[in-house]
Amino acid sequence: MTQLIEKINNASSLEELENLRIETLGKKGILTLEFAKMKSIPNEEKKAFAQNLNEQKVKVTNAIEAKKVVLEKEALNKKLENEKIDVTRFNNELSCGATHPVVETMDRIITYFQNLNFAVEEGPLVEDDFHNFEALNLPKYHPARDMQDTFYNKDYTLLRTHTSPVQIRTMLKQDPNTPIRMIAPGTVFRRDFDITHTPMFHQIEALVVDDADKVSFANLKHVLVEFLQHMFGDVEVRFRPSFFPFTEPSAEVDISCVFCKGEGCRVCSHTGWLEVLGCGVVDQNVFTAVGYKNKSGYAFGLGVERFAMLIHNIGDLRSLFESDTRLLGQFR
Repeated sequence: MTQLIEKINNASSLEELENLRIETLGKKGILTLEFAKMKSIPNEEKKAFAQNLNEQKVKVTNAIEAKKVVLEKEALNKKLENEKIDVTRFNNELSCGATHPVVETMDRIITYFQNLNFAVEEGPLVEDDFHNFEALNLPKYHPARDMQDTFYNKDYTLLRTHTSPVQIRTMLKQDPNTPIRMIAPGTVFRRDFDITHTPMFHQIEALVVDDADKVSFANLKHVLVEFLQHMFGDVEVRFRPSFFPFTEPSAEVDISCVFCKGEGCRVCSHTGWLEVLGCGVVDQNVFTAVGYKNKSGYAFGLGVERFAMLIHNIGDLRSLFESDTRLLGQFR
Protein backbone atom coordinates (compact mmCIF):
# COMPACT_ATOMS: atom_id res chain seq x y z
CA MET A 1 0.00 0.00 0.00
CA THR A 2 2.89 2.33 0.81
CA GLN A 3 4.27 1.84 -2.71
CA LEU A 4 0.84 2.54 -4.22
CA ILE A 5 0.47 5.79 -2.27
CA GLU A 6 3.98 6.74 -3.40
CA LYS A 7 3.05 6.08 -7.05
CA ILE A 8 -0.03 8.27 -6.66
CA ASN A 9 1.99 11.11 -5.15
CA ASN A 10 4.55 10.86 -7.96
CA ALA A 11 1.98 10.83 -10.78
CA SER A 12 2.98 13.46 -13.36
CA SER A 13 -0.33 13.79 -15.24
CA LEU A 14 -4.06 13.42 -14.81
CA GLU A 15 -4.01 10.55 -17.28
CA GLU A 16 -1.42 8.67 -15.20
CA LEU A 17 -3.41 9.36 -12.03
CA GLU A 18 -6.61 8.01 -13.65
CA ASN A 19 -4.79 4.82 -14.65
CA LEU A 20 -3.67 4.36 -11.02
CA ARG A 21 -7.23 4.88 -9.82
CA ILE A 22 -8.52 2.22 -12.21
CA GLU A 23 -5.66 -0.10 -11.24
CA THR A 24 -6.63 0.23 -7.57
CA LEU A 25 -10.37 0.95 -7.38
CA GLY A 26 -11.68 -0.13 -10.80
CA LYS A 27 -13.83 -3.23 -11.42
CA LYS A 28 -10.68 -5.35 -11.63
CA GLY A 29 -8.60 -3.16 -9.32
CA ILE A 30 -6.42 -4.41 -6.50
CA LEU A 31 -8.74 -3.35 -3.68
CA THR A 32 -11.83 -4.49 -5.56
CA LEU A 33 -10.40 -7.98 -5.89
CA GLU A 34 -9.47 -7.96 -2.20
CA PHE A 35 -13.07 -7.09 -1.29
CA ALA A 36 -14.19 -10.06 -3.44
CA LYS A 37 -12.29 -12.41 -1.08
CA MET A 38 -14.73 -11.59 1.73
CA LYS A 39 -16.92 -14.54 0.71
CA SER A 40 -14.23 -17.08 1.50
CA ILE A 41 -13.00 -15.59 4.79
CA PRO A 42 -14.28 -17.10 8.08
CA ASN A 43 -16.97 -15.03 9.75
CA GLU A 44 -14.87 -14.23 12.79
CA GLU A 45 -12.17 -12.68 10.58
CA LYS A 46 -14.46 -10.73 8.21
CA LYS A 47 -14.86 -7.66 10.44
CA ALA A 48 -11.13 -7.06 10.84
CA PHE A 49 -10.49 -7.86 7.16
CA ALA A 50 -13.20 -5.44 5.95
CA GLN A 51 -12.07 -2.70 8.34
CA ASN A 52 -8.52 -2.96 7.05
CA LEU A 53 -9.64 -2.81 3.40
CA ASN A 54 -11.89 0.20 4.05
CA GLU A 55 -9.03 2.05 5.74
CA GLN A 56 -6.79 1.34 2.75
CA LYS A 57 -9.53 2.44 0.34
CA VAL A 58 -9.99 5.73 2.21
CA LYS A 59 -6.23 6.40 2.15
CA VAL A 60 -6.00 5.66 -1.57
CA THR A 61 -9.10 7.73 -2.38
CA ASN A 62 -7.86 10.71 -0.36
CA ALA A 63 -4.42 10.48 -1.97
CA ILE A 64 -5.95 10.39 -5.46
CA GLU A 65 -8.25 13.35 -4.77
CA ALA A 66 -5.42 15.42 -3.25
CA LYS A 67 -3.13 14.67 -6.19
CA LYS A 68 -5.93 15.38 -8.66
CA VAL A 69 -6.34 18.91 -7.27
CA VAL A 70 -2.61 19.53 -7.65
CA LEU A 71 -2.46 18.17 -11.21
CA GLU A 72 -5.58 20.08 -12.33
CA LYS A 73 -4.09 23.33 -11.05
CA GLU A 74 -0.81 22.59 -12.85
CA ALA A 75 -2.70 21.78 -16.08
CA LEU A 76 -4.69 25.02 -15.84
CA ASN A 77 -1.56 27.10 -15.26
CA LYS A 78 0.14 25.41 -18.21
CA LYS A 79 -2.87 26.10 -20.45
CA LEU A 80 -2.99 29.76 -19.38
CA GLU A 81 0.72 30.08 -20.01
CA ASN A 82 0.40 28.62 -23.51
CA GLU A 83 -2.65 30.72 -24.43
CA LYS A 84 -1.66 34.06 -22.95
CA ILE A 85 -1.42 37.05 -25.29
CA ASP A 86 1.66 39.18 -25.39
CA VAL A 87 0.08 42.61 -25.81
CA THR A 88 3.49 44.17 -26.42
CA ARG A 89 3.63 42.40 -29.80
CA PHE A 90 0.69 44.43 -31.14
CA ASN A 91 0.80 47.91 -32.62
CA ASN A 92 -0.57 50.50 -30.23
CA GLU A 93 -1.93 52.59 -33.10
CA LEU A 94 -5.73 52.51 -33.12
CA SER A 95 -7.62 52.13 -36.38
CA CYS A 96 -10.35 54.75 -36.16
CA GLY A 97 -13.47 55.03 -38.27
CA ALA A 98 -14.45 58.05 -40.28
CA THR A 99 -17.54 60.13 -40.89
CA HIS A 100 -19.27 59.07 -44.11
CA PRO A 101 -18.72 61.71 -46.83
CA VAL A 102 -22.48 62.23 -47.24
CA VAL A 103 -22.95 62.77 -43.50
CA GLU A 104 -19.88 65.00 -43.32
CA THR A 105 -21.13 67.12 -46.23
CA MET A 106 -24.63 67.40 -44.77
CA ASP A 107 -23.26 68.41 -41.36
CA ARG A 108 -21.07 71.04 -42.99
CA ILE A 109 -24.00 72.55 -44.91
CA ILE A 110 -26.29 72.51 -41.87
CA THR A 111 -23.63 74.21 -39.73
CA TYR A 112 -23.16 76.92 -42.34
CA PHE A 113 -26.84 77.85 -42.42
CA GLN A 114 -27.27 77.54 -38.67
CA ASN A 115 -24.57 80.20 -38.38
CA LEU A 116 -26.78 82.37 -40.60
CA ASN A 117 -29.64 81.89 -38.11
CA PHE A 118 -31.55 79.32 -40.18
CA ALA A 119 -33.62 76.92 -38.05
CA VAL A 120 -33.41 73.20 -38.82
CA GLU A 121 -36.86 71.65 -39.41
CA GLU A 122 -37.81 68.00 -39.96
CA GLY A 123 -40.84 66.16 -41.30
CA PRO A 124 -42.15 62.63 -41.98
CA LEU A 125 -40.70 60.42 -44.69
CA VAL A 126 -44.18 59.16 -45.62
CA GLU A 127 -46.22 62.07 -46.92
CA ASP A 128 -49.68 62.77 -48.35
CA ASP A 129 -50.40 64.23 -51.75
CA PHE A 130 -51.33 67.66 -50.38
CA HIS A 131 -48.04 68.38 -48.63
CA ASN A 132 -45.82 66.74 -51.25
CA PHE A 133 -47.54 68.08 -54.38
CA GLU A 134 -50.76 70.13 -54.24
CA ALA A 135 -49.65 72.75 -51.73
CA LEU A 136 -46.48 73.19 -53.80
CA ASN A 137 -48.48 74.24 -56.87
CA LEU A 138 -48.49 70.73 -58.32
CA PRO A 139 -52.19 69.84 -58.66
CA LYS A 140 -53.32 66.40 -59.80
CA TYR A 141 -52.35 65.52 -63.38
CA HIS A 142 -49.90 68.42 -63.51
CA PRO A 143 -47.22 67.43 -66.09
CA ALA A 144 -44.42 68.55 -63.75
CA ARG A 145 -45.25 65.60 -61.49
CA ASP A 146 -43.52 63.42 -64.06
CA MET A 147 -40.26 65.13 -63.09
CA GLN A 148 -40.38 63.12 -59.87
CA ASP A 149 -40.97 59.37 -60.24
CA THR A 150 -42.81 58.68 -57.02
CA PHE A 151 -43.13 55.62 -54.77
CA TYR A 152 -46.86 55.39 -53.98
CA ASN A 153 -48.44 53.30 -51.23
CA LYS A 154 -51.80 51.52 -51.41
CA ASP A 155 -53.36 53.93 -48.89
CA TYR A 156 -52.67 56.88 -51.24
CA THR A 157 -49.68 58.03 -49.21
CA LEU A 158 -46.23 58.24 -50.77
CA LEU A 159 -42.54 58.39 -49.94
CA ARG A 160 -41.64 62.05 -50.10
CA THR A 161 -39.83 63.03 -53.29
CA HIS A 162 -38.23 66.14 -51.78
CA THR A 163 -38.01 67.89 -48.42
CA SER A 164 -40.26 70.75 -49.61
CA PRO A 165 -43.24 69.29 -47.66
CA VAL A 166 -41.37 70.32 -44.51
CA GLN A 167 -41.61 73.92 -45.73
CA ILE A 168 -45.39 73.56 -46.10
CA ARG A 169 -45.73 71.99 -42.64
CA THR A 170 -43.61 74.74 -41.10
CA MET A 171 -45.74 77.50 -42.65
CA LEU A 172 -48.98 75.81 -41.57
CA LYS A 173 -47.92 75.40 -37.93
CA GLN A 174 -46.45 78.89 -37.62
CA ASP A 175 -48.13 82.27 -37.26
CA PRO A 176 -48.23 83.87 -40.74
CA ASN A 177 -46.96 87.12 -39.22
CA THR A 178 -43.80 85.46 -37.94
CA PRO A 179 -40.84 85.50 -40.37
CA ILE A 180 -39.48 82.10 -41.41
CA ARG A 181 -35.83 81.27 -41.94
CA MET A 182 -35.36 77.52 -42.12
CA ILE A 183 -33.62 74.59 -43.78
CA ALA A 184 -35.05 71.08 -44.14
CA PRO A 185 -32.36 68.36 -44.41
CA GLY A 186 -33.38 64.76 -44.86
CA THR A 187 -33.86 61.61 -46.88
CA VAL A 188 -36.00 61.58 -50.03
CA PHE A 189 -37.05 58.86 -52.48
CA ARG A 190 -37.48 58.66 -56.25
CA ARG A 191 -37.69 55.77 -58.71
CA ASP A 192 -34.37 56.37 -60.38
CA PHE A 193 -31.04 54.53 -60.42
CA ASP A 194 -27.87 55.23 -62.42
CA ILE A 195 -24.36 56.66 -61.86
CA THR A 196 -25.81 60.04 -60.77
CA HIS A 197 -29.15 58.94 -59.22
CA THR A 198 -30.24 56.51 -56.51
CA PRO A 199 -33.74 55.58 -55.26
CA MET A 200 -32.88 57.05 -51.87
CA PHE A 201 -30.78 60.18 -51.46
CA HIS A 202 -30.49 63.28 -49.29
CA GLN A 203 -31.61 66.84 -49.85
CA ILE A 204 -31.36 70.11 -48.02
CA GLU A 205 -33.98 72.68 -48.91
CA ALA A 206 -34.27 76.19 -47.53
CA LEU A 207 -37.10 78.65 -47.15
CA VAL A 208 -37.16 82.31 -46.17
CA VAL A 209 -40.52 84.10 -45.75
CA ASP A 210 -41.14 87.65 -44.64
CA ASP A 211 -43.16 90.73 -45.60
CA ALA A 212 -43.34 91.36 -49.32
CA ASP A 213 -40.93 94.31 -49.20
CA LYS A 214 -38.25 92.49 -47.19
CA VAL A 215 -37.38 89.50 -49.41
CA SER A 216 -36.15 89.54 -52.98
CA PHE A 217 -34.27 87.50 -55.56
CA ALA A 218 -31.26 89.70 -54.87
CA ASN A 219 -31.23 88.45 -51.27
CA LEU A 220 -31.37 84.88 -52.53
CA LYS A 221 -28.53 85.43 -54.98
CA HIS A 222 -26.27 86.93 -52.33
CA VAL A 223 -26.87 84.03 -49.91
CA LEU A 224 -26.18 81.38 -52.55
CA VAL A 225 -23.04 82.97 -53.96
CA GLU A 226 -21.53 83.22 -50.48
CA PHE A 227 -22.60 79.65 -49.65
CA LEU A 228 -21.20 78.06 -52.83
CA GLN A 229 -17.87 79.83 -52.49
CA HIS A 230 -17.72 78.62 -48.90
CA MET A 231 -18.27 75.01 -50.03
CA PHE A 232 -16.15 74.95 -53.22
CA GLY A 233 -13.65 77.74 -52.82
CA ASP A 234 -12.99 80.48 -55.36
CA VAL A 235 -15.54 79.45 -58.01
CA GLU A 236 -17.65 81.52 -60.35
CA VAL A 237 -21.42 81.29 -59.89
CA ARG A 238 -24.09 81.83 -62.52
CA PHE A 239 -27.90 81.72 -62.48
CA ARG A 240 -29.82 80.32 -65.47
CA PRO A 241 -33.59 80.81 -65.94
CA SER A 242 -35.46 77.57 -65.29
CA PHE A 243 -38.84 76.22 -64.23
CA PHE A 244 -40.05 74.88 -60.90
CA PRO A 245 -43.79 74.78 -60.11
CA PHE A 246 -43.31 76.15 -56.60
CA THR A 247 -41.12 79.16 -57.46
CA GLU A 248 -41.46 82.01 -59.95
CA PRO A 249 -39.07 83.25 -61.17
CA SER A 250 -36.90 80.12 -60.93
CA ALA A 251 -33.25 79.48 -61.69
CA GLU A 252 -30.70 76.72 -61.93
CA VAL A 253 -27.41 77.61 -60.28
CA ASP A 254 -24.06 76.56 -61.79
CA ILE A 255 -20.51 76.85 -60.55
CA SER A 256 -17.35 76.88 -62.65
CA CYS A 257 -16.07 73.32 -62.90
CA VAL A 258 -14.01 72.43 -59.85
CA PHE A 259 -12.01 69.87 -61.85
CA CYS A 260 -10.91 71.87 -64.89
CA LYS A 261 -11.31 75.36 -63.40
CA GLY A 262 -13.80 76.29 -66.11
CA GLU A 263 -11.63 75.28 -69.08
CA GLY A 264 -13.84 72.33 -70.07
CA CYS A 265 -13.46 68.61 -69.30
CA ARG A 266 -15.35 65.31 -69.39
CA VAL A 267 -17.01 65.92 -66.02
CA CYS A 268 -18.57 69.24 -67.09
CA SER A 269 -19.23 68.00 -70.65
CA HIS A 270 -16.64 70.53 -71.83
CA THR A 271 -18.88 73.46 -70.87
CA GLY A 272 -16.79 74.66 -67.94
CA TRP A 273 -19.89 74.68 -65.68
CA LEU A 274 -21.47 72.29 -63.18
CA GLU A 275 -25.11 72.48 -62.08
CA VAL A 276 -25.37 72.30 -58.29
CA LEU A 277 -28.83 73.46 -57.15
CA GLY A 278 -32.19 75.01 -58.02
CA CYS A 279 -33.79 78.09 -56.53
CA GLY A 280 -36.40 80.80 -56.95
CA VAL A 281 -38.91 83.19 -55.43
CA VAL A 282 -41.82 81.37 -53.80
CA ASP A 283 -44.85 81.20 -56.10
CA GLN A 284 -47.91 83.03 -54.75
CA ASN A 285 -50.02 79.89 -55.25
CA VAL A 286 -47.93 78.23 -52.53
CA PHE A 287 -48.70 81.05 -50.10
CA THR A 288 -52.39 80.81 -51.00
CA ALA A 289 -52.38 77.08 -50.21
CA VAL A 290 -51.16 77.75 -46.65
CA GLY A 291 -53.23 80.90 -46.08
CA TYR A 292 -50.43 83.49 -46.26
CA LYS A 293 -51.17 86.97 -47.61
CA ASN A 294 -48.88 89.85 -48.56
CA LYS A 295 -45.82 87.68 -48.08
CA SER A 296 -42.75 87.04 -50.15
CA GLY A 297 -40.03 84.48 -49.89
CA TYR A 298 -37.34 82.52 -51.59
CA ALA A 299 -36.42 78.86 -51.57
CA PHE A 300 -33.63 76.66 -52.84
CA GLY A 301 -32.74 72.98 -52.74
CA LEU A 302 -29.66 70.86 -53.30
CA GLY A 303 -28.66 67.20 -53.37
CA VAL A 304 -26.16 66.37 -50.64
CA GLU A 305 -24.67 63.45 -52.60
CA ARG A 306 -24.05 65.76 -55.57
CA PHE A 307 -22.06 68.12 -53.32
CA ALA A 308 -20.15 65.22 -51.74
CA MET A 309 -19.20 63.86 -55.18
CA LEU A 310 -17.88 67.24 -56.31
CA ILE A 311 -16.03 67.99 -53.08
CA HIS A 312 -14.35 64.55 -52.88
CA ASN A 313 -14.01 63.85 -56.63
CA ILE A 314 -16.20 60.72 -56.58
CA GLY A 315 -17.22 59.56 -60.05
CA ASP A 316 -20.14 57.23 -59.30
CA LEU A 317 -22.91 58.19 -56.89
CA ARG A 318 -23.68 54.53 -56.16
CA SER A 319 -20.24 54.01 -54.62
CA LEU A 320 -21.36 56.19 -51.69
CA PHE A 321 -23.84 53.49 -50.65
CA GLU A 322 -21.87 50.30 -51.35
CA SER A 323 -19.90 50.40 -48.05
CA ASP A 324 -16.58 49.72 -49.79
CA THR A 325 -13.98 50.29 -47.07
CA ARG A 326 -11.34 51.07 -49.69
CA LEU A 327 -13.34 54.17 -50.62
CA LEU A 328 -14.63 55.11 -47.17
CA GLY A 329 -11.17 54.65 -45.61
CA GLN A 330 -9.93 57.63 -47.60
CA PHE A 331 -12.05 60.02 -45.54
CA ARG A 332 -10.39 59.47 -42.15
